[in-house]
Order: sequence, then structure tokens, then C-alpha cells
Amino acid sequence: MTTAPVTPADLVAQVEASPPGPAIGAFFDLDGTLVDGFTATAHAGDRIRRRQARIGEVTGVIEAAMRYRLGRVNFAKLLERAAGYLRGESLAELDEVGERLFRERVQSRMFPAMHEVVLAHQRRGHTVVMSSSALTIHAEPVARYLEIDHVLCNHFEVDGDGRLTGKIARPVIWGKRKADAVQQFCAGRGIDLAKGYFYADGNEDIALMSLVGNPVPVNPRRDLAAMAAARGWPVIRVATLGKGNHGGLRGVLK
Repeated sequence: MTTAPVTPADLVAQVEASPPGPAIGAFFDLDGTLVDGFTATAHAGDRIRRRQARIGEVTGVIEAAMRYRLGRVNFAKLLERAAGYLRGESLAELDEVGERLFRERVQSRMFPAMHEVVLAHQRRGHTVVMSSSALTIHAEPVARYLEIDHVLCNHFEVDGDGRLTGKIARPVIWGKRKADAVQQFCAGRGIDLAKGYFYADGNEDIALMSLVGNPVPVNPRRDLAAMAAARGWPVIRVATLGKGNHGGLRGVLK
């Protein structure tokens, strides 16, 4: 199955021609979809530059990330390993760090074409939601910048003093759990996923892609690209400024 090519103007026009109102949900992944790469790397790099990260933390995170890519550790364990290194830190202070790193490191890595898509949905009065497996300190600064009011993401567990316990609040939003979180969000707001949109890049996002009426893989990884080809989903490629196409969509892949 194939799909016809689209341009950035075509994509925005399709959204602007869609039914208006908050009953239409538009869900956006973060890492690899709204932002080039992983937002968490900005925090890790900052801790290394400021010599806040011990050598065991650096090697541990690298090892866990490699094991995750090889399928030898699940995402929840990867998050909790990272959270363990921050145990005892103030969440309020980490929120401030996340805001600073957004301005210094992340904002320049955002995809301008995807910002245009977010704006198109907002102009239609759709319910725009960031649905990401990132943590709040990484997701919320991007959401504030894009004026996205609703964020479904992972949270650090904190104690009564607002300090991290080293654990992640359950359930961990990833894969099917992300799809569950989105369904629960929609159920209380009269949003019909059959009329909704979902923009994401990861193989783990196939579960939610399969539920929405308008799935749009963005820079998809292998399994998601294969599913898109099999089901005729439009696939778009975007880049940051200075990467050859000035943030525009490169078109639909077959």
C-alpha cells in the first residue's frame, strides 16, 4: 500500500480542513518527533560538564542505554536507574534546571515543521496533548514553549519534602501504557480517538498509532516505518534548521 506525497503546506492544510473543536485530539510524542534526539541527554551532559555526575553514574547510564537498545533491559528499569542517581535532589530545583537546559540546549533542536503542525491544531481548537515517555523536567519546558496545556509523561516519585526517592511513579508511560494513558485522558473529555491524530517516531508507539484515525509517523524507526508502509500511513521526515531542509517535511516515504 502506498500514499501520495505531501508538502508542509499540504499537511497544515489537512489539519485546517479538519473538524474544529476540543473533541478532536492531537497527540504529540516528544523525543524524535518535536525535538531532534533525546531531551534527557541535555541533562546528562550538563551534569557531566558541571562535574556533578560520578564516573559510575556516567558509565551506568551508558551501559543501561546500550542494554535497552539491545532489548536486554526494559524502559522502566532504564528510567529508574537514571532516577536512582538523582535520589535526594529537590524536584523544584530540577525543574529549574530543566527550564534552563531547554533554553540553552533543547530549543535549538526543535523541529520547526512540527511546531507549524502544533499551531495548526491549536488554531482549530483541537485538544493538543504531549504524550511522551520523557520525564516532567524534560517534557514540560517544551510543552510550555509550544503552549501545549496537557502533558502525559513520566514523573519522579518524591517524598514529603519534594525530594526524589530514586523511583519513578507507576505506571511507567511507555508503549501500551502510553496508549492506556491516552485512552483514559480521552474518556473523561469526550474525545474520539477514531477522529484523532498521533505524531511519533518510535516502534513502541505502534500501539497508540493503531488506535487513532490519523496516525502520522515522524522520522520513524524501522518497525514503525514497516507498519506505516503496510497500512498506508503517511510518513514524514523533518529536520532542524541547518540540516539541509530548514525544518521542512521531506515528503512521504513509501
